Amino acid sequence: MALRSLNQLRSLRVMLMRLRTLWLNGIVGVRAPLSIQPSFSSRIRPGRRGSIEIGENTLISFKTLIYSYDARTGRDRPVRIGSGCFIGGGAMVLPGVTIGDGAIVGGGSVVFDDVPPRSIVVGNPAKVLRRDIEAGPYGRLSGADENTARLWSWRD
Repeated sequence: MALRSLNQLRSLRVMLMRLRTLWLNGIVGVRAPLSIQPSFSSRIRPGRRGSIEIGENTLISFKTLIYSYDARTGRDRPVRIGSGCFIGGGAMVLPGVTIGDGAIVGGGSVVFDDVPPRSIVVGNPAKVLRRDIEAGPYGRLSGADENTARLWSWRD
């Protein structure tokens, strides 16, 4: 049977994502619901069990690093990521950071300080670019569907 579309592999992807989340909860010690979507190349390293907590409907992109052990002080500083967040590819979330609900962390950002809810942060160090945004599950912006339709309308 030939593969006609990558959508045929969607059920396999969903199953593997759930297995990854179960592994993060059971073996690694991250507190996260099954609704999160961590990339397979993301690295989530708690210093102790339960020191990293991730909220529902959060997407963690590729090559992201989230850790809670502060090597400079030798202490474990908890990391909290809210619900409905998006952590962009290659971003680093350092120990002791709290990311509010509905926040978006841009790709390649290095997050040293807390991120307010419903905001977009980018850069090294991460700075607030925009506040009071309307983001849905997984940090999807409200105008994303219209932009996608506009982008692909030339194909019709």
